[in-house]
Amino acid sequence: MTAQAFEPVHDHARILLATAHTQLQHLPSGSVQNRWVWQLGVLHDALERLDALAEQWQTTRDDLPADARPGTDAHDNALALHHAECWDALHDWATHGHTLTEINTAARRAPSPLALPPTVTAAPAADRTAPVHR
Repeated sequence: MTAQAFEPVHDHARILLATAHTQLQHLPSGSVQNRWVWQLGVLHDALERLDALAEQWQTTRDDLPADARPGTDAHDNALALHHAECWDALHDWATHGHTLTEINTAARRAPSPLALPPTVTAAPAADRTAPVHR
């Protein structure tokens, strides 16, 4: 996964993580995988690292000489270093990101506390006055 490939996810990653944490709290214990809490922690830490690296890149980019535009060695080397620094966090998202969909799937399949319990309709009693045909 590259930094550019992660951008659409990055814009919504905090919401995705918050939603997964909320869903996890409301799942029946039998539906929860033991690894999910740990994996959400890994994703959260990775997002924090990516945010810090994005701020660092902004500073680095702003400090580049005026003639260091994309395509120049100064810019491209700094960008390559930034991407290399992002790799571990991006790898964590590539490895554990599926946890978000696993939790969401479990939440969708879990019985809703708002749903009415299924009702059982009693079968009509047999009419004992009716003649039995043999």
